[in-house]
Amino acid sequence: MSSEGNEIRNAQNKIAKVLTNAAAHPIRVGPAGWSYSDWEGTVYPPHGSRFDALAYLASFFDTIEINSPFYRIPPPTHSRSWIRRVGTNPDFKFTTKIFRGFTHEKTQLAAADVKSFRNYLDPLVEADRLGAVLLQYPWSFKNTPENQEKLENLFRAFDGYPRALEVRHASFQNEEFFRFLDEHNVAWVNVDQPMFHESVKPSDTVTGPLAYARLHGRNYEKWFAHEESWERYNYLYTKDELTPWVDRIQRMAAKRETYIITNNHFRGQAIVNATDLKDALGQSAKMPPQLKEAYGERANASPRP
Repeated sequence: MSSEGNEIRNAQNKIAKVLTNAAAHPIRVGPAGWSYSDWEGTVYPPHGSRFDALAYLASFFDTIEINSPFYRIPPPTHSRSWIRRVGTNPDFKFTTKIFRGFTHEKTQLAAADVKSFRNYLDPLVEADRLGAVLLQYPWSFKNTPENQEKLENLFRAFDGYPRALEVRHASFQNEEFFRFLDEHNVAWVNVDQPMFHESVKPSDTVTGPLAYARLHGRNYEKWFAHEESWERYNYLYTKDELTPWVDRIQRMAAKRETYIITNNHFRGQAIVNATDLKDALGQSAKMPPQLKEAYGERANASPRP
């Protein structure tokens, strides 16, 4: 094809992206978390003590998944601080992991913990900064009547909040369970992860009030056999690997407001791939300049008007 023909095709593709995005629900793409020591010097520039990593990332992305509540329930003062720090981006919404005591422990839901977590969420809701509450379960959690009852109890405990469920075992990935989620107004979280036996497969399933996907990387070697937790997330998607996700995301966004989270966080790879996705979706895809230096030609997305 001639250079003129290529230019015409590129222009047509850009117009198609604009029309697709204009007709779709909002698509927010961003990383899981912002507080990683290995992001110093790669994602974040040299800085003094007053540097605000969250505010910095909010200038590049319209969403970030909050990780810390998984380990400890934050007080409402944390929520208010985070809201203030993203104040320069009017389109920004957080997603937040739920406390692991609700999903990874076998004890009954503690009423005091439920109340504390709702108190943490409420400022985010009141400020219209909460996109979703992520209920994340491990691969060992399988689709049984007993576990569905546990899910119903958790759904009831956080009724009224935008909930999204991530399960990683393939026993959940069927139409009957999707109807179960729709009945409880809970979103299915689409997952990209190393494909082992009985793992959830990549999909564009939409249930409940929103669409959600999490990309964890495909580090097969270190997914289960790792010494440090970051090792399993040491993976950089190629643009070809992300192409099917661009199509899935557009189909998801045709139905609901959509959140796409990159969790392959080691050395800022989540930022590179989040920028890749934004660029492929026709969104403004700025990238921290020091990350361009770290990844060279791989980090070649450019801002759009």
